[in-house]
Amino acid sequence: MTNLSSLSWPSVACICIGFHLHNLQGLKMRKVNSLIACSILAISASAFAADGHEHGHEHEPLHGGVVVEASEMDFELVAKADLISLYVRDHGKAVKMQGASGKLTLIKGADKNEVQLAPAGEKLEAKGTFDVIAGAKAVAVVTLPGKKPVSVRFALK
Repeated sequence: MTNLSSLSWPSVACICIGFHLHNLQGLKMRKVNSLIACSILAISASAFAADGHEHGHEHEPLHGGVVVEASEMDFELVAKADLISLYVRDHGKAVKMQGASGKLTLIKGADKNEVQLAPAGEKLEAKGTFDVIAGAKAVAVVTLPGKKPVSVRFALK
């Protein structure tokens, strides 16, 4: 017999629906109505669960960069020819960068350029000369104090 606790609740609902349909001949109208109500609930809850993720904050750029969500945080990369800034927000609030570190790999075709990111106020940054063009890719590996490193991929615009 299958352990129902390992199944998702829509799967359990479908199993129950199948069982009830198999035994439909002996059911009274009240049971048929509850079966229909359970079916509608399972279908609507599945649709609601698949409707994206709402968790109280927007993923919009606040500094004119590109925003990517990873590990339940927002990472905003602002890449300019002389300065790269990486902002981190956790549920819409800026994460303190004291003790944080990062490495950014800029990828343009076959060319790769790695830069170290250092804390600078509420962001990680690197100063220098960077070849940042639209269509280039960037991969950041960010380590926040007391947390595992997070890898974030960006497509520059």
